[in-house]
Amino acid sequence: MALPLTFGLTVSHGGDQAAFYSNTTGRFELYALDLRTRERRRLSDGQVARSPNAGFVWGRGDRALYFSRDRDGDERQALFELEVGPGTVRALDHAPQSMDYVKDTHPDGRSLLVSSTRGGRMNVHAYDLSREGDAAWTALTAFEQGAHEPRSSPDGTRVLLSANESADLKNLDGYVVNADGGGLRRVLRVEEGSRDSLGHWHPDGVRVAVTSDAGGQGRVGVLNVDTGDLRWLTPAGAASDESALEFSPDGRWLAVLRNVDSTLTPVLYGVEDGGARELRLAPGVSSGAQFALGGSHLLLERSTSAARAAVLLYDLRTDTAEVLLPAEYGAIDPGVFVEAEYVRYPTTDGLHVPALLYRPRNTPPGARLPALVHVHGGPTWQFFRNFDEVTQFLVSRGYVVLCPNVRGSTGSGVAWRDANLRDWGGRDLEDVAAGAEYLKTLPEVDPARLGVFGGSYGGYLSYLAPVKYPELFRVSVPIVGISDLHALHAANSRDMPQLAQYFRSMMGDPVQDAELWRDRSALTHAARLKAHMFMMHGANDPRCPVGQARGFRDALVALGRREGEDFEYAEFGDEGHGSADVAGRTRSYRLLADYLERRL
Repeated sequence: MALPLTFGLTVSHGGDQAAFYSNTTGRFELYALDLRTRERRRLSDGQVARSPNAGFVWGRGDRALYFSRDRDGDERQALFELEVGPGTVRALDHAPQSMDYVKDTHPDGRSLLVSSTRGGRMNVHAYDLSREGDAAWTALTAFEQGAHEPRSSPDGTRVLLSANESADLKNLDGYVVNADGGGLRRVLRVEEGSRDSLGHWHPDGVRVAVTSDAGGQGRVGVLNVDTGDLRWLTPAGAASDESALEFSPDGRWLAVLRNVDSTLTPVLYGVEDGGARELRLAPGVSSGAQFALGGSHLLLERSTSAARAAVLLYDLRTDTAEVLLPAEYGAIDPGVFVEAEYVRYPTTDGLHVPALLYRPRNTPPGARLPALVHVHGGPTWQFFRNFDEVTQFLVSRGYVVLCPNVRGSTGSGVAWRDANLRDWGGRDLEDVAAGAEYLKTLPEVDPARLGVFGGSYGGYLSYLAPVKYPELFRVSVPIVGISDLHALHAANSRDMPQLAQYFRSMMGDPVQDAELWRDRSALTHAARLKAHMFMMHGANDPRCPVGQARGFRDALVALGRREGEDFEYAEFGDEGHGSADVAGRTRSYRLLADYLERRL
């Protein structure tokens, strides 16, 4: 059975409370935690999404929360206001087909900053809480390629955001606009083609936190938006990726996340002197870090590959951490979970792929176990050394699991991340195949019992791997995956244009690169499938629409393959792009375990 989740931890403006999503009762609700008294209370009563896929913000004065909710995973996010005291919920204005993501509240508490597709593209809007209908909405930006992550200045007169006006679709720059939508100007571009974003206002209302990959690795700095002065805090030539989080309330510190070998650790930089302060935390993965209780503490979630996430309150005065919300395991003994080994295995071009390797405990001498390559989504994402529930579930059932950060993944610098540009299903897939070959070299692995699985982009490579390497895998399980790139782009252009733009930045033009797109679509090569395949997909998925699974299924049927014998198929009418709720995850785990037991 899947375990409860807690996520979305967000400190209040006053710094003495934190709100979060949790499904300890069986369904997701919003909760608040008093950081002084440690009192925890439930705020919602069935009004949040069954499987939340959008965040929330505190209202000014901390008397309300504003959250977005979709319907059964369709990601048509609508806005709601929840009064923290009485728990009453009010629906705000929503156009049925738009996606409205609340990002910030104005300091006067009268309006919200919302990333919305009301104008077609994802752009920044102000929502006036005192008005109704269309009159409540004011578009602040109208970028052809969209705008992201708005944040109001401390005095409420300006808004920072990130957007791109360059022909280079990879490019991202920082902008500032007046609160009424006037005076838009670009304030940050380190170099064209780099991803340069603004993150958080300094309390002085003039400086902002910056993250840029222009040097080949993620680095952070502080920018004066009036003078253009930019001072880097990440040392030149640093081997790690860093990303900015937030300034302390007194403006003395900038918290950042440092990404090294699949770990994420908060680090504080002195804003004036640039000195780095490292926290006394064991190696692991922190899901952000937020200043609390006047800046004397940091609130963070921390996990390892063998331990689920716990919520910690880190005292910066004493360098000690207190567990506020311990990890939940239900009836499961935490001792059954295994630590991941950080490995590098050889691939093409003389390179080595960083990966996490999970081996079952107490494998008898001479035993030969089935093994799986688990491919992550994205592709601009990575496997971390945090708790991976589905991987631990499979390892507990006797499977060796390899989680590779193939070319195209984050965490290993820009060159590695960009190595699969216009090459989806190329070098990244070579790394998946090399991972399978690496598994064959392990003494406990049965080389005849190899499988591949993954969700989203991982599902894409799980469709493609067994048709491009038909002799290598015995089974394949694509979950909310992609089998037809042209069909994906057409659907995204209609329903999620921001994803269509992302896809073009990855794989070029649907006409000019048509032959490449066809070759890198598993549907083109369906006749080459020899492995047994189990497709799982949510019927309401707007990112990788269910037509991707239905199309591949229909192609197999047209080739004379029989559903239930030559391949298996499951479609979930109450899900979108995966599910976070206990019931949905439990259903998927049971189906996956049953399938692998029979077929691998």
